[in-house]
Amino acid sequence: MNDAPDALMIQSSQASKLLLVEDNESNRDMLSRRLVRRGFEVVTATDGESAIRIAREAKPDLVLMDMSLPGINGWDATRIIKSSPEMSAIPVVALTAHAMSSDREEAFAAGCNGFETKPVEMDKLLATINRLLAGRRGLDVDA
Repeated sequence: MNDAPDALMIQSSQASKLLLVEDNESNRDMLSRRLVRRGFEVVTATDGESAIRIAREAKPDLVLMDMSLPGINGWDATRIIKSSPEMSAIPVVALTAHAMSSDREEAFAAGCNGFETKPVEMDKLLATINRLLAGRRGLDVDA
């Protein structure tokens, strides 16, 4: 994987705040560091309940949601975020080790705007993040 940031990604992500919801400490730390190196501001949550609270308080530009979380799982946390008028416009990307088509369908049914499998392919994840952020800002960007 190429960890070198490219100018488009840094330019489009400079002011973007991401909420990374991941209960596995090593996955959370690794992904958070890689996103920060690319110019994103990253706030984190370790479970669905704190993800909902932090999404409401921090008002992130995008949420990266692990689906297998303790307590409120990622599917339910996404449903709650998407059903709230003040948070419904926040794009949510499902991050999961479950790669079956039914998992993808369930994530989209819960309200996710993107779906990435673990282990994360950074280039694909960045493309998804940038596409969703550009769409939220009303920019034309090829997917």
